[in-house]
Amino acid sequence: MRGKDVIEIGAMDVNGSLRQAITALEPASYLGTDIAAGAGVDEVCSVADLEARYGSARFDVVICTEVLEHVRDWRTAVHNMKAILRTGGVLLVTTRSRGFPYHGYPFDFWRYEVSDFAIMFDDLAIEALEPDPAAPGVFMKARKTIDVVQKDLSHYELYSIIAKKKCRNVSDLDLALLRFKHASRNLLSSMVPAAVKQVVRKVYPSVSTTWRD
Repeated sequence: MRGKDVIEIGAMDVNGSLRQAITALEPASYLGTDIAAGAGVDEVCSVADLEARYGSARFDVVICTEVLEHVRDWRTAVHNMKAILRTGGVLLVTTRSRGFPYHGYPFDFWRYEVSDFAIMFDDLAIEALEPDPAAPGVFMKARKTIDVVQKDLSHYELYSIIAKKKCRNVSDLDLALLRFKHASRNLLSSMVPAAVKQVVRKVYPSVSTTWRD
């Protein structure tokens, strides 16, 4: 990292941040980006706009941890991460695999396997590619050895945790069904417990009135 220009994509400190660990290694510059302002975010910029915003071959190190599963248009995200990386630069990516539960920020679209990354990033020199030893996920370190023509991924299918199958894209219908499912679940969770509590109190008045919702 020392003397390098570094960008961290998805840098908001929600449950931890790499900022201190990175800056301690004395990079020439560190830029934290995310889709919204917040702790650890220097500039608001979607991963879909990285190349347009910062230009090609702008950074020596591109870091993207726990972001790709939340990006609906993953192809543009992957393209931009490769595009903003300088020749000789390093790309570090972590993301989630099948078996990891849904976690929306605000959505959660995809699950990636080691085999997916081997195909998606084979236009770079992959130096490390392994499953997360603690939870279903993928860790990768890759280097841009030459100014490559990026691989065409337009027909590649990934497993969608929303559609529950491999597909090219998540449809608007898939998202609508997900919203309906979550709205229904929230409605039931807000109504049913209260009704059940009332019945139990009437039938079993000795039951404690302290409830754990």
